[in-house]
Amino acid sequence: MFGLVTGVGAAVSVLANPLFGALSDRTTARWGRRVPWVLAGALGGAAGLLILAGASAIGLMLLGWCLVQLFCNALLAAITAAVPDRVPKVQRGAVGGWVALAQTLGALVGVGLATAVGGIAAGYLACAAFLVVSVVPYLLGHGDQRLAERPTLIWRQFLAGFWVSPTRYPDFAWAWLTRFLLNVGNGLGTLYLFFYLQDAVHYGDPDNGVLILTAVYSVFTLATAVGSGIWSDRIGRRKVFVTWAGVVMAVGAAVLAVWPTWTAALAGAVILGIGFGVYLSVDFALLTEVLPNARDRGKDLGVINIANSLPQVIAPVIAAPVVKYVGGYPVLYALAAAVTLAGAVLVRNVKLVS
Repeated sequence: MFGLVTGVGAAVSVLANPLFGALSDRTTARWGRRVPWVLAGALGGAAGLLILAGASAIGLMLLGWCLVQLFCNALLAAITAAVPDRVPKVQRGAVGGWVALAQTLGALVGVGLATAVGGIAAGYLACAAFLVVSVVPYLLGHGDQRLAERPTLIWRQFLAGFWVSPTRYPDFAWAWLTRFLLNVGNGLGTLYLFFYLQDAVHYGDPDNGVLILTAVYSVFTLATAVGSGIWSDRIGRRKVFVTWAGVVMAVGAAVLAVWPTWTAALAGAVILGIGFGVYLSVDFALLTEVLPNARDRGKDLGVINIANSLPQVIAPVIAAPVVKYVGGYPVLYALAAAVTLAGAVLVRNVKLVS
Protein backbone atom coordinates (compact mmCIF):
# COMPACT_ATOMS: atom_id res chain seq x y z
CA MET A 1 0.00 0.00 0.00
CA PHE A 2 2.87 2.34 0.82
CA GLY A 3 4.43 1.67 -2.59
CA LEU A 4 1.10 2.34 -4.32
CA VAL A 5 0.52 5.65 -2.54
CA THR A 6 4.06 6.98 -2.99
CA GLY A 7 4.21 5.80 -6.62
CA VAL A 8 0.94 7.49 -7.59
CA GLY A 9 1.99 10.60 -5.67
CA ALA A 10 5.28 10.72 -7.58
CA ALA A 11 3.37 10.42 -10.87
CA VAL A 12 1.17 13.37 -9.83
CA SER A 13 4.26 15.45 -9.07
CA VAL A 14 5.76 14.65 -12.49
CA LEU A 15 2.70 16.23 -14.15
CA ALA A 16 1.94 18.98 -11.65
CA ASN A 17 5.28 20.77 -11.51
CA PRO A 18 5.60 21.78 -15.17
CA LEU A 19 1.84 22.42 -15.48
CA PHE A 20 1.68 24.86 -12.58
CA GLY A 21 5.00 26.38 -13.60
CA ALA A 22 3.52 27.14 -17.02
CA LEU A 23 0.35 28.57 -15.44
CA SER A 24 2.39 30.84 -13.17
CA ASP A 25 4.29 32.12 -16.23
CA ARG A 26 0.93 33.30 -17.64
CA THR A 27 -0.65 34.69 -14.44
CA THR A 28 -1.54 38.39 -14.46
CA ALA A 29 -2.72 38.86 -10.86
CA ARG A 30 -1.95 42.27 -9.38
CA TRP A 31 0.19 40.57 -6.71
CA GLY A 32 2.47 39.12 -9.39
CA ARG A 33 2.95 35.91 -11.36
CA ARG A 34 4.17 33.61 -8.59
CA VAL A 35 2.39 34.75 -5.42
CA PRO A 36 -1.10 33.33 -6.16
CA TRP A 37 0.37 29.86 -6.73
CA VAL A 38 2.53 30.02 -3.61
CA LEU A 39 -0.56 30.84 -1.53
CA ALA A 40 -2.85 28.32 -3.27
CA GLY A 41 -0.16 25.64 -3.07
CA ALA A 42 0.30 26.13 0.67
CA LEU A 43 -3.43 26.05 1.41
CA GLY A 44 -4.09 23.06 -0.87
CA GLY A 45 -1.11 21.16 0.50
CA ALA A 46 -2.30 21.81 4.04
CA ALA A 47 -5.75 20.46 3.09
CA GLY A 48 -4.13 17.27 1.82
CA LEU A 49 -2.22 16.90 5.09
CA LEU A 50 -5.45 17.36 7.04
CA ILE A 51 -7.00 14.50 5.05
CA LEU A 52 -3.97 12.32 5.86
CA ALA A 53 -4.37 13.19 9.54
CA GLY A 54 -7.76 11.48 9.61
CA ALA A 55 -7.30 8.89 6.87
CA SER A 56 -8.54 5.47 7.97
CA ALA A 57 -8.65 3.80 4.54
CA ILE A 58 -6.29 3.43 1.61
CA GLY A 59 -8.55 5.55 -0.62
CA LEU A 60 -8.37 8.55 1.73
CA MET A 61 -4.65 8.09 2.19
CA LEU A 62 -4.16 8.08 -1.58
CA LEU A 63 -6.38 11.17 -2.00
CA GLY A 64 -4.59 13.10 0.75
CA TRP A 65 -1.10 12.34 -0.53
CA CYS A 66 -2.02 13.15 -4.15
CA LEU A 67 -3.39 16.52 -3.01
CA VAL A 68 -0.18 17.19 -1.09
CA GLN A 69 1.88 16.38 -4.17
CA LEU A 70 -0.38 18.39 -6.48
CA PHE A 71 -0.49 21.60 -4.46
CA CYS A 72 3.01 21.51 -3.00
CA ASN A 73 4.36 21.11 -6.53
CA ALA A 74 2.36 24.18 -7.53
CA LEU A 75 4.06 26.04 -4.69
CA LEU A 76 7.46 24.61 -5.58
CA ALA A 77 7.15 25.48 -9.27
CA ALA A 78 6.25 29.09 -8.52
CA ILE A 79 8.81 29.76 -5.82
CA THR A 80 11.62 28.05 -7.75
CA ALA A 81 10.92 30.24 -10.79
CA ALA A 82 11.21 33.31 -8.56
CA VAL A 83 14.97 32.66 -8.27
CA PRO A 84 15.92 33.29 -11.92
CA ASP A 85 13.24 36.02 -11.99
CA ARG A 86 15.00 38.05 -9.32
CA VAL A 87 18.49 36.74 -8.53
CA PRO A 88 21.51 37.75 -10.69
CA LYS A 89 23.53 34.88 -12.17
CA VAL A 90 26.57 35.74 -10.04
CA GLN A 91 24.57 35.06 -6.85
CA ARG A 92 22.68 31.93 -7.87
CA GLY A 93 25.24 29.51 -6.43
CA ALA A 94 24.76 31.01 -2.98
CA VAL A 95 20.98 31.00 -3.39
CA GLY A 96 21.19 27.40 -4.63
CA GLY A 97 23.04 26.57 -1.42
CA TRP A 98 20.26 28.04 0.69
CA VAL A 99 17.69 26.15 -1.39
CA ALA A 100 19.61 22.91 -0.75
CA LEU A 101 19.84 23.82 2.93
CA ALA A 102 16.06 24.32 3.10
CA GLN A 103 15.40 21.05 1.27
CA THR A 104 17.49 19.08 3.75
CA LEU A 105 16.28 20.95 6.85
CA GLY A 106 12.68 20.63 5.70
CA ALA A 107 12.80 16.85 5.90
CA LEU A 108 14.43 16.98 9.34
CA VAL A 109 12.00 19.60 10.68
CA GLY A 110 9.03 17.59 9.39
CA VAL A 111 10.20 14.49 11.21
CA GLY A 112 10.96 16.57 14.30
CA LEU A 113 7.51 18.15 14.31
CA ALA A 114 5.77 14.81 13.93
CA THR A 115 7.88 13.30 16.71
CA ALA A 116 7.49 16.27 19.07
CA VAL A 117 3.70 16.41 18.95
CA GLY A 118 3.27 12.63 19.07
CA GLY A 119 0.86 10.52 17.06
CA ILE A 120 0.14 10.33 13.34
CA ALA A 121 -2.83 12.73 13.28
CA ALA A 122 -1.11 15.37 15.41
CA GLY A 123 2.03 15.08 13.31
CA TYR A 124 0.14 15.79 10.08
CA LEU A 125 -1.72 18.68 11.71
CA ALA A 126 1.55 20.22 12.89
CA CYS A 127 3.07 19.89 9.41
CA ALA A 128 -0.03 21.46 7.84
CA ALA A 129 0.19 24.46 10.18
CA PHE A 130 3.91 24.82 9.58
CA LEU A 131 3.42 24.70 5.79
CA VAL A 132 0.96 27.61 5.86
CA VAL A 133 3.05 29.70 8.26
CA SER A 134 6.24 29.09 6.27
CA VAL A 135 5.01 30.94 3.16
CA VAL A 136 3.92 34.08 5.03
CA PRO A 137 7.32 35.85 4.82
CA TYR A 138 7.42 35.37 1.06
CA LEU A 139 3.84 36.58 0.63
CA LEU A 140 4.54 39.74 2.65
CA GLY A 141 7.84 40.69 1.03
CA HIS A 142 7.89 38.98 -2.34
CA GLY A 143 8.51 41.86 -4.76
CA ASP A 144 7.05 39.62 -7.44
CA GLN A 145 6.97 40.61 -11.09
CA ARG A 146 3.57 41.39 -12.58
CA LEU A 147 2.60 40.62 -16.16
CA ALA A 148 0.96 43.62 -17.81
CA GLU A 149 -0.91 41.46 -20.31
CA ARG A 150 -1.78 37.77 -20.36
CA PRO A 151 -0.39 35.94 -23.41
CA THR A 152 -2.98 34.58 -25.83
CA LEU A 153 -3.83 31.00 -24.94
CA ILE A 154 -3.71 28.57 -27.86
CA TRP A 155 -4.03 25.10 -26.38
CA ARG A 156 -2.01 23.33 -29.04
CA GLN A 157 0.91 25.70 -28.55
CA PHE A 158 0.52 25.59 -24.77
CA LEU A 159 0.73 21.78 -24.66
CA ALA A 160 3.50 21.64 -27.28
CA GLY A 161 5.55 24.03 -25.12
CA PHE A 162 6.20 21.28 -22.58
CA TRP A 163 8.50 19.63 -25.12
CA VAL A 164 11.87 21.41 -25.08
CA SER A 165 13.74 20.28 -28.18
CA PRO A 166 17.17 18.75 -27.38
CA THR A 167 18.46 19.74 -30.80
CA ARG A 168 17.38 23.36 -30.42
CA TYR A 169 18.38 23.66 -26.75
CA PRO A 170 21.15 21.05 -26.22
CA ASP A 171 22.48 22.62 -23.01
CA PHE A 172 19.03 22.34 -21.42
CA ALA A 173 18.81 18.69 -22.53
CA TRP A 174 22.25 17.76 -21.15
CA ALA A 175 21.52 19.53 -17.86
CA TRP A 176 18.20 17.66 -17.59
CA LEU A 177 19.87 14.31 -18.29
CA THR A 178 22.60 15.01 -15.75
CA ARG A 179 20.08 15.76 -13.01
CA PHE A 180 17.99 12.72 -13.98
CA LEU A 181 20.95 10.32 -13.78
CA LEU A 182 22.23 11.71 -10.49
CA ASN A 183 18.76 11.43 -8.97
CA VAL A 184 18.34 7.86 -10.27
CA GLY A 185 21.69 7.00 -8.69
CA ASN A 186 20.67 8.62 -5.41
CA GLY A 187 17.31 6.82 -5.49
CA LEU A 188 18.97 3.45 -6.10
CA GLY A 189 21.34 4.13 -3.22
CA THR A 190 18.73 5.10 -0.63
CA LEU A 191 15.66 3.06 -1.56
CA TYR A 192 16.72 -0.24 0.01
CA LEU A 193 18.90 1.15 2.80
CA PHE A 194 16.79 -0.47 5.54
CA PHE A 195 17.05 -3.91 3.91
CA TYR A 196 20.75 -3.38 3.17
CA LEU A 197 21.37 -2.83 6.88
CA GLN A 198 19.17 -5.78 7.80
CA ASP A 199 20.26 -8.36 5.22
CA ALA A 200 23.80 -7.40 4.16
CA VAL A 201 25.26 -5.51 7.14
CA HIS A 202 23.24 -7.55 9.70
CA TYR A 203 22.83 -4.45 11.85
CA GLY A 204 20.83 -5.28 14.98
CA ASP A 205 18.38 -2.37 14.77
CA PRO A 206 17.97 -1.34 11.10
CA ASP A 207 15.22 1.18 11.89
CA ASN A 208 17.52 3.10 14.21
CA GLY A 209 20.40 2.54 11.81
CA VAL A 210 18.55 4.29 8.98
CA LEU A 211 17.85 7.26 11.27
CA ILE A 212 21.52 7.51 12.25
CA LEU A 213 22.72 7.31 8.65
CA THR A 214 20.12 9.87 7.55
CA ALA A 215 21.25 12.25 10.29
CA VAL A 216 24.93 11.84 9.34
CA TYR A 217 24.12 12.31 5.65
CA SER A 218 22.05 15.41 6.38
CA VAL A 219 24.71 17.02 8.58
CA PHE A 220 27.34 16.77 5.85
CA THR A 221 24.89 17.92 3.18
CA LEU A 222 24.15 20.99 5.28
CA ALA A 223 27.86 21.57 5.89
CA THR A 224 28.77 21.74 2.20
CA ALA A 225 25.73 23.23 0.46
CA VAL A 226 26.01 26.98 1.08
CA GLY A 227 29.81 27.20 1.06
CA SER A 228 30.17 25.39 -2.25
CA GLY A 229 27.52 27.60 -3.84
CA ILE A 230 29.31 30.77 -2.70
CA TRP A 231 32.64 29.37 -3.92
CA SER A 232 31.09 28.61 -7.31
CA ASP A 233 29.84 32.21 -7.57
CA ARG A 234 33.25 33.64 -6.70
CA ILE A 235 35.19 31.73 -9.33
CA GLY A 236 32.36 31.83 -11.90
CA ARG A 237 32.33 28.09 -12.59
CA ARG A 238 29.58 25.47 -12.23
CA LYS A 239 30.40 22.29 -14.17
CA VAL A 240 33.54 21.38 -12.27
CA PHE A 241 31.58 21.40 -8.98
CA VAL A 242 28.81 19.21 -10.41
CA THR A 243 31.35 16.79 -11.91
CA TRP A 244 33.35 16.32 -8.73
CA ALA A 245 30.20 16.17 -6.59
CA GLY A 246 29.00 13.28 -8.77
CA VAL A 247 32.38 11.56 -8.50
CA VAL A 248 32.30 11.87 -4.70
CA MET A 249 28.75 10.49 -4.57
CA ALA A 250 29.77 7.57 -6.80
CA VAL A 251 32.65 6.79 -4.41
CA GLY A 252 30.18 6.77 -1.51
CA ALA A 253 27.94 4.27 -3.31
CA ALA A 254 30.97 2.13 -4.23
CA VAL A 255 31.96 1.95 -0.55
CA LEU A 256 28.55 0.46 0.25
CA ALA A 257 28.92 -2.00 -2.64
CA VAL A 258 32.30 -3.47 -1.65
CA TRP A 259 32.29 -3.13 2.14
CA PRO A 260 28.95 -4.19 3.75
CA THR A 261 29.71 -3.20 7.35
CA TRP A 262 28.30 -0.61 9.74
CA THR A 263 31.57 1.34 9.66
CA ALA A 264 31.43 1.47 5.87
CA ALA A 265 27.78 2.55 5.97
CA LEU A 266 28.74 5.49 8.20
CA ALA A 267 31.65 6.36 5.89
CA GLY A 268 29.35 6.11 2.88
CA ALA A 269 26.82 8.44 4.51
CA VAL A 270 29.55 11.02 5.14
CA ILE A 271 30.87 10.81 1.56
CA LEU A 272 27.40 10.90 -0.01
CA GLY A 273 26.37 13.85 2.17
CA ILE A 274 29.44 15.88 1.17
CA GLY A 275 28.87 15.21 -2.52
CA PHE A 276 25.11 15.76 -2.44
CA GLY A 277 25.42 19.12 -0.67
CA VAL A 278 27.79 20.44 -3.34
CA TYR A 279 25.67 18.98 -6.13
CA LEU A 280 22.34 20.40 -4.93
CA SER A 281 23.55 23.97 -4.65
CA VAL A 282 25.67 24.31 -7.79
CA ASP A 283 23.51 22.21 -10.10
CA PHE A 284 20.52 24.41 -9.27
CA ALA A 285 22.53 27.49 -10.27
CA LEU A 286 23.67 25.78 -13.47
CA LEU A 287 20.11 24.86 -14.43
CA THR A 288 18.87 28.44 -14.08
CA GLU A 289 21.53 29.49 -16.63
CA VAL A 290 20.43 27.08 -19.39
CA LEU A 291 16.71 27.96 -19.47
CA PRO A 292 15.58 28.65 -23.06
CA ASN A 293 13.88 32.01 -22.34
CA ALA A 294 12.77 34.28 -19.52
CA ARG A 295 9.09 34.15 -20.51
CA ASP A 296 8.73 30.43 -19.67
CA ARG A 297 10.98 30.04 -16.64
CA GLY A 298 8.30 28.43 -14.49
CA LYS A 299 7.39 25.88 -17.15
CA ASP A 300 11.00 25.08 -18.04
CA LEU A 301 12.04 24.64 -14.40
CA GLY A 302 8.97 22.41 -14.02
CA VAL A 303 10.27 20.26 -16.87
CA ILE A 304 13.65 20.18 -15.10
CA ASN A 305 11.94 19.07 -11.90
CA ILE A 306 10.62 15.99 -13.71
CA ALA A 307 14.24 14.84 -13.44
CA ASN A 308 13.70 14.90 -9.64
CA SER A 309 10.29 13.20 -9.58
CA LEU A 310 10.61 10.59 -12.33
CA PRO A 311 13.49 8.72 -10.62
CA GLN A 312 11.15 8.12 -7.65
CA VAL A 313 9.01 6.06 -10.03
CA ILE A 314 11.85 4.42 -11.96
CA ALA A 315 14.26 3.54 -9.14
CA PRO A 316 11.97 0.95 -7.46
CA VAL A 317 11.33 -0.72 -10.82
CA ILE A 318 15.08 -1.10 -11.37
CA ALA A 319 16.14 -1.87 -7.81
CA ALA A 320 13.77 -4.73 -6.97
CA PRO A 321 14.85 -7.15 -9.75
CA VAL A 322 18.53 -6.21 -9.29
CA VAL A 323 18.42 -7.14 -5.60
CA LYS A 324 16.37 -10.28 -6.11
CA TYR A 325 17.69 -11.75 -9.35
CA VAL A 326 20.90 -10.07 -10.57
CA GLY A 327 23.39 -9.90 -7.74
CA GLY A 328 21.96 -8.44 -4.56
CA TYR A 329 23.14 -5.30 -2.83
CA PRO A 330 26.72 -5.21 -4.22
CA VAL A 331 25.34 -4.99 -7.75
CA LEU A 332 22.66 -2.48 -6.71
CA TYR A 333 25.17 -0.07 -5.17
CA ALA A 334 27.67 -0.63 -7.98
CA LEU A 335 24.88 0.30 -10.41
CA ALA A 336 24.07 3.40 -8.33
CA ALA A 337 27.74 4.41 -8.50
CA ALA A 338 27.90 3.84 -12.27
CA VAL A 339 24.73 5.83 -13.00
CA THR A 340 25.89 8.69 -10.77
CA LEU A 341 29.30 8.74 -12.42
CA ALA A 342 27.68 8.86 -15.86
CA GLY A 343 25.73 11.97 -14.84
CA ALA A 344 28.90 13.56 -13.48
CA VAL A 345 30.70 13.03 -16.78
CA LEU A 346 27.86 14.08 -19.08
CA VAL A 347 27.48 17.53 -17.48
CA ARG A 348 30.66 18.45 -19.39
CA ASN A 349 28.52 18.53 -22.56
CA VAL A 350 26.84 21.72 -21.35
CA LYS A 351 28.63 24.37 -23.44
CA LEU A 352 27.20 27.77 -22.49
CA VAL A 353 28.03 27.46 -18.79
CA SER A 354 31.63 27.31 -17.56
